[in-house]
Amino acid sequence: MTPELIAEKLQARFGDKILEFAKDAINPVAKVAPDAVHDVCKFLKDDAELYFDMCHNLSGYDLGAGKNLAVIYHLFSFKHQHWFAIKAEVPREGGHLPTVALLWRTAEWHEREVFDLYGIRFDGNPDLRRILCPDDWEGWPLRKDYVVQEYYHGIRVPYKEDWNNFDTLAANPERGHFVFQFEKRLPVVNGNGKAAEKSNQ
Repeated sequence: MTPELIAEKLQARFGDKILEFAKDAINPVAKVAPDAVHDVCKFLKDDAELYFDMCHNLSGYDLGAGKNLAVIYHLFSFKHQHWFAIKAEVPREGGHLPTVALLWRTAEWHEREVFDLYGIRFDGNPDLRRILCPDDWEGWPLRKDYVVQEYYHGIRVPYKEDWNNFDTLAANPERGHFVFQFEKRLPVVNGNGKAAEKSNQ
């Protein structure tokens, strides 16, 4: 079934809860009222002509500082081999949507990721907690107005300038040893605290 026919079917069933349909987008998408997300998704999954048995992914995005946040759902039907997408917008403060994790189990982790990075809550998600950041991390890292905290439990959070302009531990003792890729770029420091030439490895 084409995206246009799917959108018509949704509009016939849900009326003004289908706010718009962007048929000319690369991936045609229907914008849905936030409170109707679960009901629309359930219909998309249960209707025999649609039968979207896979939530391929759901992702959050930020429409810009001071504007709404949004979630987009990409759905696929193995039986009918068709795709469809819906999206919903919520306010930056207190934004929430009904969970679809009880329709598609994969959505549980996707919703947790959106919550973690954008702060959108999913009502009814069985395990809504951060999935990438620590539970006590400050803020929502993928919001466009996000300002990273400088310290986390006394550990300085690496900034871009740390990666590009780090001199020596002796000159920057408060920065400490960072892990992962950055640690491989730390200069070798002699016992007297002066930087030695780092061997090529």
